[in-house]
Amino acid sequence: MQEVLGLVKKLVNEKKKLPFSLYSSKQEQLILSAPIIKPLIIFVLSGEKQLGSSGEIVCPQGSFVFLSNSPKIDMRNIPNEHDEYVAVLIEFDYQDFVQFKHAGVSQKNYFQGEIHDILKTTLMQLIEWSLVSPPETWHFRRQEILQLLYCLGYADVGAIARNPSLGHRIHDIISHDVSIAWNMKRVSTQLAMSESTLRRKLIAEEIDILSLIRQTKLGYGLHLIQTTMEPIGLIAEQCGYHSQSKFTSKFKQLFGITPTELRKTRTHK
Repeated sequence: MQEVLGLVKKLVNEKKKLPFSLYSSKQEQLILSAPIIKPLIIFVLSGEKQLGSSGEIVCPQGSFVFLSNSPKIDMRNIPNEHDEYVAVLIEFDYQDFVQFKHAGVSQKNYFQGEIHDILKTTLMQLIEWSLVSPPETWHFRRQEILQLLYCLGYADVGAIARNPSLGHRIHDIISHDVSIAWNMKRVSTQLAMSESTLRRKLIAEEIDILSLIRQTKLGYGLHLIQTTMEPIGLIAEQCGYHSQSKFTSKFKQLFGITPTELRKTRTHK
């Protein structure tokens, strides 16, 4: 895992746009209701990850967990006694699973396993390839990971991706620019439907548009706090909050920890 870790840190320090994210912490982190909007695979390179309100899903160092795009889930990131917690995260698009759409398996919320040598090699190839390849080609490597997992015996890979709901579509729209003031009218315009039609569809799917907007903005803020060292005030602005104190209040209300407290887990042993 050290070989992968060294390569990932080198690329992340170059601050390029990458097809993966690096999450690390020197102290234990507990994040409540972490949003999983797209299918997500987490490779634990160091430390341990626990998922669920009681930590019922345990992912030790050298393992992975693949989460579907349906749940919000509590997460605990636990460093080793003498080292930090480190994980590589890769988000997948629904289109990446087109090769499995006729698999005919029941939907799954997650599956997990060990990072075998061949999976480690494929992960390193994706990381190295991101140096020279344009973002338009990254889906080829993501699909390669999915196909490899299937060949390794993880038949549930075809059951991880849920059909994108209206909520997922709205999340994608808002994610393109979380800094602006989103409302029903602006969202309906982007979806090319009337406000009354959108409102009716939201009621049918039991979606609160204001909560979804807030979760999308704060979810992006969570990502920035976990992956950058940008000032909290600047992150708040990027998420559309002109008041850092309001951003902090809403962040803690959703995730159970303030942005500053979370940032300290990355910088203080």
